[in-house]
Amino acid sequence: MHKMFNVTRTSRKVLSQFIENFTLDQLNEIPDGFNNNLIWNIAHIVVTQQRLVYKFSGLPLRISGEIFEKYKGGTKPNGAVSQSEVEEIQSLLFETIDQTEADFNSDVFKNYQEYTTSIGLTITSIEDAISFNNYHEALHTGVIMSIRKFI
Repeated sequence: MHKMFNVTRTSRKVLSQFIENFTLDQLNEIPDGFNNNLIWNIAHIVVTQQRLVYKFSGLPLRISGEIFEKYKGGTKPNGAVSQSEVEEIQSLLFETIDQTEADFNSDVFKNYQEYTTSIGLTITSIEDAISFNNYHEALHTGVIMSIRKFI
């Protein structure tokens, strides 16, 4: 599993570079033909990881309920995100993965509620969830790469 966490960290470093290299206005811009923006996709990645790993394990999320509700699947941007919220999202990119790996190594994940994803893949364990999360992050990183071409 160490390799899976390294994949996630590498993905998150790429995402963090978007935050560092784009202005607040650019992070918030929704280009024509898209229904979300760079910062929504980055925050959505954090939220989905928490849902897949903690929620379906019956454990408390390591993010606020406000962040969860704002960026969970089925939502879209509802106004500009502030610089302080961008900074919070950026810190969560790494804090959540560090915490997840520590919890995994401490054998915190005892149960997992089976979940079938939107692509029809059934997740039955924490290992499956961590693996699928990397796929999900890659999908949204692709969307982010597309959005950046239009801002």
